[in-house]
Amino acid sequence: MCADTSLENSPASAGDEFEPAYLKLHETGELKKRAAILWSMMEDCRLCPRECGVDRLQGERGFCRAPGARLVVSSYGPHFGEERPLVGTGGSGTIFFSHCGLRCVFCQNWEISIAGQGIEQSVEDLAEMMLDLQASGCHNINVVTPTHYSAHILNALDHAAARGLRLPLVYNTSGWERPEILALLDGIVDIYMPDFKYCTADMASKYSSGAGNYPDLTAGAILEMYRQVGASRYAKGGIMQRGIIIRHLVLPNAVSGSEKIMEWIAMNLPKDTFVNIMAQYHPDYKAYDIPELSRKVTAREYKAVVERAKHLGLVNLDIQGSWLL
Repeated sequence: MCADTSLENSPASAGDEFEPAYLKLHETGELKKRAAILWSMMEDCRLCPRECGVDRLQGERGFCRAPGARLVVSSYGPHFGEERPLVGTGGSGTIFFSHCGLRCVFCQNWEISIAGQGIEQSVEDLAEMMLDLQASGCHNINVVTPTHYSAHILNALDHAAARGLRLPLVYNTSGWERPEILALLDGIVDIYMPDFKYCTADMASKYSSGAGNYPDLTAGAILEMYRQVGASRYAKGGIMQRGIIIRHLVLPNAVSGSEKIMEWIAMNLPKDTFVNIMAQYHPDYKAYDIPELSRKVTAREYKAVVERAKHLGLVNLDIQGSWLL
């Protein structure tokens, strides 16, 4: 771990002087208005870059297979496997949503994201989850795979804020986001946590169900996310309250273009941007049938990406594997 952050303080220290971005918009009624705009988009669904155009409010299901007026949650609770600046001593308050519009062939959570395992919940149920996570001592509300449920999330956030929710909101996304949706999230999200999966359209199209515009859209999305939240802000104890965390999963045989992605980050964002270079890839879902994806990443492959990132001057890296420490 290259990020030098101490976590000796209690969860209470993370929020002593902090006010989440969404609170002002809740108080003015703007949060409710933006939630309504997103909700109306489900009538001709354009929440993700697929822009399926199905009427989710009438029960139609698009590419992601998500329902309309209700949402599907796989699980929620304090999570201690996220990045250290989110976890602290109280855990990250994660809410894992089912379904996904990207549908990667190597997805390691495919039972949730593709098969849709989970339980249907209402907006009020989601608000209650957020409040439960706050009461349990979590440092943040971490919505995982949120894109196709952004309308539900903003509605729930408005309900929860009225009842005392004061934790930062973490938008934990694949990175594949429409700029129009990000504009509606401006002033609401405190911490963006996007993936940056691929550097070329061919890779994205082959491994993520034809999403050839993934690299361009994600690069633009990350720049907009940084514009919205700016430089990272930490509470005592190294708990992030505002900022951006970029995740990149190293794939075998360099098929994700990892070193090129490190180059893009170094050229376009501050050198102290928090970047999690993930080593945990293993074949899952359909990856066994794809020769270049049918094995784990080697230590040599992973180390080459880390060394490239360091050479480029990136200084806030989450590095995995004791053999690299």
